[in-house]
Amino acid sequence: MKQAIFSSKAPQPMGAYSPAVKVGDWIFISGQGPEDPVTHEVKGTTIEEQTKYTVENVLAILAEAGGKPEDVVQVHVFLQDLNDFARFNQVYAQYFPDPKPARATVGCNLINNIMIEIDAIAFTG
Repeated sequence: MKQAIFSSKAPQPMGAYSPAVKVGDWIFISGQGPEDPVTHEVKGTTIEEQTKYTVENVLAILAEAGGKPEDVVQVHVFLQDLNDFARFNQVYAQYFPDPKPARATVGCNLINNIMIEIDAIAFTG
């Protein structure tokens, strides 16, 4: 049975999706950006700041579902500018212990002029 996961510490969806869905020991976290959970304003003006806020939103939802950073097995990262990769990676690496999750990083246009979006899959079993 699947269960929708919502966290008061992360932004609520503005569209037709759940912030995360938990199915058994699996947690599927929808794409998160550097959005303030209360005001929905974009937080941060640098890729480092936006990475921090984005990962913290992902981890808030993960925690609400009963997961921890070490449970994350796969991450997809979407960067507005691939030239920001090294700076993004320095901040991102601080949040996930070894072994790091599998990851794909792509460049793309993002809504609301954000620099980064991240989704994740975690296994808690």
